Amino acid sequence: MTVVVRSVAPLPVDDLFAALRGTPMPGRDGALPYARADLELVAAVEPEALVPAQRYVLRPGLARTVALRGALLEHGVDLFALEGGVHMHLGGGAVPRPVIPPIAEATVDRDGRPVLLIADGIHRVCAARAAGSAIAVVVVRGVPADLPYYAFPNGWDELVELDALPAGFVKKAYREPGDPHGLYRDYNAVLPGVQDLRSG
Repeated sequence: MTVVVRSVAPLPVDDLFAALRGTPMPGRDGALPYARADLELVAAVEPEALVPAQRYVLRPGLARTVALRGALLEHGVDLFALEGGVHMHLGGGAVPRPVIPPIAEATVDRDGRPVLLIADGIHRVCAARAAGSAIAVVVVRGVPADLPYYAFPNGWDELVELDALPAGFVKKAYREPGDPHGLYRDYNAVLPGVQDLRSG
């Protein structure tokens, strides 16, 4: 798979954090779970220190993530060592798209164990894990207790690689099965295009 990045521009960490603080939850009337949370960019997190929420990763998404890392390295940017983020122009694309570190929320597992749950960026974390590399992560602490991430943590042993999602596959263990996306964080609302790539 080939990804062509024509240009990149920095997204300073302060600007990234300011944007993330405005991340809305459409299913909760636009509530802002990160508005008063503590945000920290941790430069080198071992993937095993993080916990997935998804039960799958897509092989095409992993391949695209690896290709994107290679394309960004040509511009001096390491996808696994972002110091904030970047806005990139892809080949043929007129609108720049942001690339940011994965987002991990400090929460508790169903057994009460504290964990760092991957709220966004599972393909990036899995690519780093496969490469034996640490990865820069935005760690979010202090999310209001009534606005938890919309899925429970899973173990790495529950994560499967798939070429495509089969019909009926249960993507996550949703906190609210009757309204599975009620607690969803819409990062695309504050960083337009960040979720469009679907590269993790």
